[in-house]
Amino acid sequence: MNSDGIKTFIMLSKLKNFTRTAERMYVAQSTVTNRIAELENETGQKLFVRRQGGVELTEEGQLFLSYALRINDLEESFIQEVNSAARYEKQLRVGCINAVYESSLFPLLSRFFSDNQDVSLKVVLGHSADLLQMLQDSIIDVAFSYLPFKKAGFTSRRFSQDRLLLLASPAANAFRGGIRKQELASCEYLMCNFAFGDAGEFVRSLFPPRHAFRFEVDNSGKVIEYLLAGLDYSFLPAKMAERELKEGKLEAIRPLDFAVPELISYCAFRRGNALAEALLAGK
Repeated sequence: MNSDGIKTFIMLSKLKNFTRTAERMYVAQSTVTNRIAELENETGQKLFVRRQGGVELTEEGQLFLSYALRINDLEESFIQEVNSAARYEKQLRVGCINAVYESSLFPLLSRFFSDNQDVSLKVVLGHSADLLQMLQDSIIDVAFSYLPFKKAGFTSRRFSQDRLLLLASPAANAFRGGIRKQELASCEYLMCNFAFGDAGEFVRSLFPPRHAFRFEVDNSGKVIEYLLAGLDYSFLPAKMAERELKEGKLEAIRPLDFAVPELISYCAFRRGNALAEALLAGK
């Protein structure tokens, strides 16, 4: 099972077309076909099924994809670590959810980067569960997430605390006196899975089960752009919107019949990681 086969499988799972995959990877279509056939022989499973206009992952292919992504990440992490080690004495790989990066982590990272000239710093943005998996796989050294990490050999600390605010632009805000849960459920809501755990469950609980949101984005930093454009409502961490609230470009809407939980982030790293301790010491 070689890296070219893994990369080809991942690309085909995204593009769902042999021809486009071959073009994107600058190889012949027969090469893509042969690489996938080799993977299927090695795994003993059919990974793709042909559909009109392309292919789709089988159930076994979906399962293999999660492993393929991790294998690819591990390989790239190893290559980067070896190259970095040749130039820098030390390195620190930090994974962070976007909301915490934008509201709390940037000052800490910039100070650490400035104060440690012999350390290479790599920052990866992602979702909580993915980052914790990357931490376990040693792809990153430190994970900042909304999920506490309770695993032997790791240290997990509370990192930051914030408030969730329901926000809208003054032009779009129809609830200056406050909003009830039933009213929110009937609004056009900009859904962002920026939070997991208690906060994420809270946002989902405000809407009917299996509610179909007309708008969804997986990067909390992008939601503000839509709110500023006068498009509907969304919950965001207060620290992310401090400037817009101060300038009057956004307004916070008071909940009338429901309570909003605290937004707590955590920092996790392997015990004994001196660079992680040094990073947090600058807080």
